[in-house]
Amino acid sequence: MVGLECFLDVVRALGMGSCLSIDGSAAAYGSVPSSDSKRRRRRVAAISSPSSTTPSANNVEMWLHRVDDRMFLNGFSDFASLFSKQGKKGVNQDAMIAWENFGSADTTFCGVFDGHGPFGHMVAKKVRDALPLRLTSQWVLNGNARNGPADDLSEAAACHEGKDEERCDFFMTLKDSFLKAFKVMDKELKLHPRIDCYCSGTTAVTLVKQGQDLVIANVGDSRAVLGTRDKDGSLVAVQLTVDLKPNLPREAERIRLCKGRVFALQNEPEIARVWLPNCNSPGLAMARAFGDFCLKDFGLISVPDISYRRLTEKDEFVVLATDGIWDVLTNEEVVDIVALAPRPSAARALVESATRAWRLKHPYAKVDDCAVVCLFLDSSTSNTTSHFSPTGEEMSSGKSLQYPEGS
Repeated sequence: MVGLECFLDVVRALGMGSCLSIDGSAAAYGSVPSSDSKRRRRRVAAISSPSSTTPSANNVEMWLHRVDDRMFLNGFSDFASLFSKQGKKGVNQDAMIAWENFGSADTTFCGVFDGHGPFGHMVAKKVRDALPLRLTSQWVLNGNARNGPADDLSEAAACHEGKDEERCDFFMTLKDSFLKAFKVMDKELKLHPRIDCYCSGTTAVTLVKQGQDLVIANVGDSRAVLGTRDKDGSLVAVQLTVDLKPNLPREAERIRLCKGRVFALQNEPEIARVWLPNCNSPGLAMARAFGDFCLKDFGLISVPDISYRRLTEKDEFVVLATDGIWDVLTNEEVVDIVALAPRPSAARALVESATRAWRLKHPYAKVDDCAVVCLFLDSSTSNTTSHFSPTGEEMSSGKSLQYPEGS
């Protein structure tokens, strides 16, 4: 398994390349490496050396799969429950991740990614693996990885209220890190030698939680919903993201100003789609996405919508899910299902409920892929340990315990 210090070293060695072209040299690290650090970096260099018989990308992937507290398979831990299920449309194009102790203690990164197009499954997995590293790289470049976001981000609420401008500094730095990470990620996809992203892409709804501070960055129509208690103690659903679809006036206006077209097909008038100026293609049902470079000159963007929330003791969990869930279940239904299910099987229960809802509401339609991450905001009531259920090629060494029977 890989620890925190090794994680930071590998991020610096492997995750910085594309970021440095924007912000300058590695001098931003500002410290002389210790002998232990040098030895670790030599090991990293050996892993990523071009002379290795294994391609560099595969080495990075294998390294990621051995990182402590990083979950990307069906399973659960004390802090999260994850489950994804292939629909009836072909290969599962959804991906997910939950990463505890993300770069510093008490920090968690979560995300779900809904791929689309011929190579959408590859785009979703690439973003799942690379985007967290790009985000951490930006924190390192901005000088925040050493101390972590907790010192200033916890006061970001005051920033929003205009009470203390100095307390805004870190929150704005974190927002800037998200913006740069998404920009770099999209550029890498455009230049990727093995993934054709011209008519393929992915959504991304991601969050970083540290302490009681929650920051969410979103592109596309995947969604984040908070399960919280109102003043009467009743469980309520609070939608934390906006579904960034072409039917939103601000999104449609931008697309049309860039000569793209927005309209719905006659047989599905409720679904607005993005089209090329002079061709009835590709008909993308979202206004922001990674990839899809055929539309990037015509209003489609990968700039995330970023928001902040200060968590309270009334907030119980956050659900991140692809539209295979939200197309058939309301926010309230999702929150109720997660609240009633045992924590280890919460994500699985939600996916199975959505599958049943698909068959009832759309008996002649193909069930969509589903991916769910349930992040529990207070893990003290849970005594579970990490369990993973690898499927297909996604086998994670040392993390291959199946779900318990009946979960």
